[in-house]
This record gives sequence, structure tokens and C-alpha cells, in this order.
Amino acid sequence: MRLIDYFDRGALRFADRACLVDGNQSWTYSEIAGLSQRVARGLLDAGLGHESRVAIYSPNHAMAYACILGVTRAGCTWVTVNARNAIEENTYILGNTETEWLFYHSEFEDYVDNIREDCPAIKNYVCLDKPGGYGQLLDEWMPAADSTVSDLPHDPTAIALLISSGGTTGRPKGVMITHGNIETMNTCFNTGMPTSEPPVYLMVAPMTHAAGVTSFALLSNGATNVIMAKPDPEAIMQTIERDKVTHLFLPPTVIYVMLAHPNVRRYDYSSLRNFIYAAAPMSADKLREAIDVFGPVMTQTYGQAEAAMICTFFSPEQHVDALNNGNEQRLLSCGQPVPFMRVEIMDDAGNLLPQGESGEIVVRGGLVMKGYYNNPDATKEASLYGWHHTGDIGYKDEDDFVYIVDRKKDMIITGGFNVYPSEIEQVIWTHDAVQDCAVVGVPDEKWGEAVKAVIELKPGGSVGEDEIITLCKGRLGSVKAPKTVEFWAELPRSPVGKVLKKDIRKPYWEGHERSVS
Repeated sequence: MRLIDYFDRGALRFADRACLVDGNQSWTYSEIAGLSQRVARGLLDAGLGHESRVAIYSPNHAMAYACILGVTRAGCTWVTVNARNAIEENTYILGNTETEWLFYHSEFEDYVDNIREDCPAIKNYVCLDKPGGYGQLLDEWMPAADSTVSDLPHDPTAIALLISSGGTTGRPKGVMITHGNIETMNTCFNTGMPTSEPPVYLMVAPMTHAAGVTSFALLSNGATNVIMAKPDPEAIMQTIERDKVTHLFLPPTVIYVMLAHPNVRRYDYSSLRNFIYAAAPMSADKLREAIDVFGPVMTQTYGQAEAAMICTFFSPEQHVDALNNGNEQRLLSCGQPVPFMRVEIMDDAGNLLPQGESGEIVVRGGLVMKGYYNNPDATKEASLYGWHHTGDIGYKDEDDFVYIVDRKKDMIITGGFNVYPSEIEQVIWTHDAVQDCAVVGVPDEKWGEAVKAVIELKPGGSVGEDEIITLCKGRLGSVKAPKTVEFWAELPRSPVGKVLKKDIRKPYWEGHERSVS
């Protein structure tokens, strides 16, 4: 099935049920079906079609979601753009993926000049919520309300999504996710989390990432998608109680903030069935507390952009069993391989390792991407020995539960977002007082990992912590900016002069059970 087929199944069965709820407005499945038809008709009339690349630059918003459905109905490829990125990163993503069309929210109107200058391949701009300086208002651009498009043939190898993912250089790569990948992902979700009645899904993490793709699996079951633009902790709690939310996805960072809120135990969470956490490991202590607060509903999945979302699954029942049996070590697991994927541990020579031995986590099956867009070398590297290499180091126990213990490369996961140190180091090196630097992830109660910069100054050089943080925020945005900065007289180096990041990280992680938090 194509991505749009899941929505159409839901629209056929639940035409009058609310599909999207955004603030005080709601739209039925029938109404969103009509909007998606009009968007698709407009794109096709403009000359776009099979795998034409269309981006949507918006915070979580009902019309952004409707446009996602319209893009896929037209047979185009949705290019995901995270609204929380710095504009420089998003213009790189739009250029690197050769995006041809942009829907955008008025919140980003001031960025359109940058995009027009840096991304000449984009010929058309449509503003989702009001007339823009360059973009026509969506409602005025769309063809008439009775516009439809013909049902397109199913090609499981066609690219449904281009999701940005960083690499060893920190530059985002376009991950080609096919309709076949989406079909496998939805099958895995619906096998692990079957629903007997239409769900209510709270979409509060960015819809361009895991929160969005998680919603796809629920569409055919008539899910009502409640959209929130920002993760306000108490607003999330209130919404769960008010709207009887059954499913939601959040990165551990937001869950930690909710648990620390003084009103967290004042709300009714009895409607919850699956509270999915992913995108970063979760503290075992916090996980135990979450089960106590939210109920036996915590659900973990493990995947990445290149292997969509659910290579492993850790069910609510398995969480409870681990606690009841005194096996709290299991709470550090990310679950067992799903039935439709192979998840193994491999050494550097390509040998699969037995249970209990640590190596790189590799996966194979229908979730694995088609490849990196216009980057065959990176695709080949990620596919060595016929397996997709995740870059995570882990092991499996005697019951086939997978544990992540470290990362093979230097990537930092902070608040559920991937941050690549080399990109930050490049900015810090531009400061006149800096001789050398290293950026590492250190344990943090709120973020899981926090970005720390360790700097070696030039002789006589002087710069303060706040100045470095401000420099990075201005160039990269707040997610990638260091939370803390330390100044060392000399960075540790190998005999050939390479900075030893492992040695820098080590003291911060002493006393922790694993080298990711």
C-alpha cells in the first residue's frame, strides 16, 4: 500500500470522525480527504508528479499535515524540514534534496528571502495560513473544492519521504524512504499495538520526525490526530485528560520535564494505551517513575531515519514484567526485534556475534531505506556486508532483547535530536581566541545528553563561556549550541595528533551504566 492508501482506508470507514484537531478547529476525514485531493490536483496541474520533491516548512499545524497527504496523493516526495533547525541547515537540506516546491507557514516568512537565494530550484511558494510576501495563500492557490485526482498505481519502490539525517561530517543526507518502507513500518506498529477502536493520537513532537511517521500507522484505524505546536508539559497533561488521548510519542527529554512538573499527578491518564518513547535512550529511574505516573503504557521502539522507527519493540507488558520480576536491567533495553526485521550484532570484520557480545547493531529487512539521495558512496558505506549499519554499539541478551551501550561515531542525541560535533567545532574554530576544541555529549537529567564544548585557547587568548554559546546559537540554533563550555590547558591527543574524544568523554560518564544516557 502507498502512504495515502492508509489515510483513504480511514476516510472510507470513518468519514465523519475527526481526523485533525488543531486548537479550537477540527476537520473530519471527509474534509481532509477533500483538502488532500485539492492539494494533489494543484501540484499535478503545476507540472509536478512522480517523485517531484515538495517540502513543507512549518511547525505542527493541521494544514501542514493536510499538505503531506496531498503531496503523497500526487505521487510526489515529501521532503521533511524541521522547523526547529537553524535556517542555514534547512536551506542546505532544501538545496541538497533539489526541492522544487515549498509550502511554508507564515512564522517563517522572514526566511523566504534566504531560501530563494540559496535554493534556486524552488520555483513556487505557497503559504499555509495567510497571504505571504512571495507565497500565495493555500486556500486561494488550491483548485476548486470538487477537484480530484486519479488513483495512481502502487510502486513500493517509489520514494515517499526524503528525511534528513546527518553523517560523519555532520552535513545532513537525504534518506530515501519508500512506500514499501512505510508499509513495513505500519505493519510493525499495528502488529505490536493493535487497536480495537479508533485511537486518539497526540502529535506534539515535530511531525517531520517520529511523531509524524507514527501517526501514519493509525490513520487506517480512524485515528483522531490532536496537534500541538509546542511541547508545553502541562498542556500535554491537560490534553491527554480532556481529549482522552490513547497514543502519543515523545522523546525522553519531554517526559522528564513532565515528570518534574508539580501538577503531573493531578491529571487522569487512564485513556492511554501506548505512550511511545524513542529517539534516545531513557533513564531507568525515570522510566520506573513514568510507569508509576502514567500507568502500564510505556512503549519503546528503536530505529533511525534510515530504518524507519521500529526495528525493535518493547511492549508495556514487557516493561511491567521486568519491574515485577526484579529485572530492572531490562529497562535499559530497547526491546526485541520486530517480526519483520532482523537485528543483529556485528564486529568490524562483518561477523555476526553471539548473544552477550558487543558490536555494531546492524539491521536488515523492509524498514531499511532505499539509500541516500544522490550519495552512492554513503549508501555503500552504510550497507557494508549486506546489512544496514546503525552506528550504535550494543548487545543482545539470552532473550533476544537489544541493549544500546555506546555509539560508534561521535553523534550526540540531545532531547531526541541528532547533533554532530564536527559541525559545532567548525563554528567554534572561527573564534580568534580558539586554538582547538572538541565537542562531546555528557549525561544530563533533562536532555539525556547535553552538548559540551571543551576548548584549548591560543596563548594569550581570552573568551568566555557565554560568548561561545551565543556564537553557536547564532550560527546553528539552540539545539546544537553547547549547554556548557570548559577551557582546558591542553586537549588529549594521540601520537599522530588526533584529539581523543573518548578520553574527554570518559570522566563525565564514570558511574553510569552505559555511555549514552
